[in-house]
Amino acid sequence: MAPKFGTSGLRGLVTELTPELVADHIRAFVSSCDTGTALCIGRDLRPSSPRIAKDAADAALAAGVRVIDCGEVPTPALALAAQTLGAGAVMITGSHIPADRNGIKFYSRTGEITKADETAITGALGAEPVRAPQAQLEQDLSVNGAFEKRYVAACGANALSGRRIGLYSHSAVGRDGLARILTGLGADVIELGRSESFIPVDTEAVDPGTRAMIADWVAEHRLDALVSTDGDSDRPLLADETGTIVPGDILGQITAQALAADTVVTPISSNSGVTQKGFGAVERTRIGSPFVIAGMEAAGGNVVGYEANGGFLLGFEAEGPVGRIAPLVTRDCVLPLVMTLIAAGEGTLSERVAKEPPVVTVADRLQEVPQDVSAPYVASLAEDADVRAAFLGALGGTERALDLTDGVRMVMTDGRTVHVRPSGNAPELRLYVEAGDPDGAADLLRDGLAQLRIALKL
Repeated sequence: MAPKFGTSGLRGLVTELTPELVADHIRAFVSSCDTGTALCIGRDLRPSSPRIAKDAADAALAAGVRVIDCGEVPTPALALAAQTLGAGAVMITGSHIPADRNGIKFYSRTGEITKADETAITGALGAEPVRAPQAQLEQDLSVNGAFEKRYVAACGANALSGRRIGLYSHSAVGRDGLARILTGLGADVIELGRSESFIPVDTEAVDPGTRAMIADWVAEHRLDALVSTDGDSDRPLLADETGTIVPGDILGQITAQALAADTVVTPISSNSGVTQKGFGAVERTRIGSPFVIAGMEAAGGNVVGYEANGGFLLGFEAEGPVGRIAPLVTRDCVLPLVMTLIAAGEGTLSERVAKEPPVVTVADRLQEVPQDVSAPYVASLAEDADVRAAFLGALGGTERALDLTDGVRMVMTDGRTVHVRPSGNAPELRLYVEAGDPDGAADLLRDGLAQLRIALKL
C-alpha cells in the first residue's frame, strides 16, 4: 500500500518512500507544524534509514530550517532532545515492521504530533517548495548519553544491584544504551542475540519461536529477567525468571502505580484489570499514541498513558526511587522496564506480576492481509449481530457487550473478550483477547485466529 499515516507516523514500503515523497512530507511538516528552533533528525538501524534521513535533512535545509543530525538513537531519546531544545523532530523508523518497510515519526515543538497535525501535513502536500537561504547541518552526539542519565539519576546506582538480566539486543537501535542504563543501575547484564541485519520484533505479538528462544536463554543463563525492545526502542519486552513474557499493558499498570499516577489513559485494547487498581480515573481511547496523548492532555494533572505494546508516556514530573523524572509524552520503553524490575523488590518478577488483577490479555495478528480484504469483514462484524454470533459461537460463547471504539471488541457472557482490528499502516489483521487465566487466553487466541482465517478464506 502507498505510504500513509497510521497509529504512529507515516509508514510504507521502502520503494515507495522515494526522495520526492519524503521531501514533500518534510516540507509539508515544517510549513504546517511548529518546529521551534530547529529540526532534530534521528534514525533506527534499518538499511534504508540513512538514505531516508538524508532525504529528510536535505528537504528541511533547503526550506531554511536548522537541522541537527542526532544519528542512530531511540525514538524517546530523540523526543527528549527535541523537547529540551524546544525543537521539532523526525525519527526515521518503521518500528517493528519488516525491513522492506520504513517510516517517519513527526514531533512538533510541543511533542508527538496529533491527528489534527497529520491532517494539516496531508493538506500541505504538493505545495510549491519555499525559496529560502540554505541552512547549515549540525550534529549532536550527546542525545543517547542525556537519555541514559535520565534513568540512572532518578533510580540510583544500586536500584538493580544483584539482578542478573539478559538483554536480547537483536537490531534494536537502543540496545547499547539500554545495556548502559541497566549496568548503571547495578545489574549484571548478559547480551544475547545481537544481529547486524535487521530483525523485526513486535513486542505486542511475540512469535512462538522468539518466545521459545527467550525461555531457553533465561534457563541457560539463570537470569532474573530478560529485556528487549522493538526496532526504534520505544516499546519494551520483558520476560520473567521463568522465561514468560510479561504483557506490555501489565508493565503499564505496574509502572503507573509505582509512579503514583492519579489518572491512567490507555487504549481499548489494553488489559481491563487496570480499572480494578484504584486509580482516580482510567480513560480508554482508540488505539495509537496520538489518541492516548489527546486523552492525557484532556485529563491533566498526575496523568500517565500506556499502550498494550508497553510504550509508556509520562505526563507529569514524577518521583523516582532517588530523584525526579521529567515528563516525556511519547512512547518510552525504558521507564516501564526499569520501574517494573524495581517494583519486584527482593522477590521474583513473576511474584510481582501475580499481584496484578487476574485478567490475562494476549494478542497476535494475521500478516499479509490487505485492508481491502480485512476491512469488509471487520465492518460486517461491527454491523451484523448474526456475523458476530457466528464468530463467537465458534469460540463457545455468546455476546454480552459490544465496543466499537476502535475495531470490534466483543465481550462474552462468560467474561472472555475478543477484539478484532485491522492495522492502520500495515497489511495485518490484529486480534486481542482477554480471559481469566493464561491457558484460557492462549486457547482463545489460537481459536480466534483460526476462525479469522476461515472467515477470510486464508
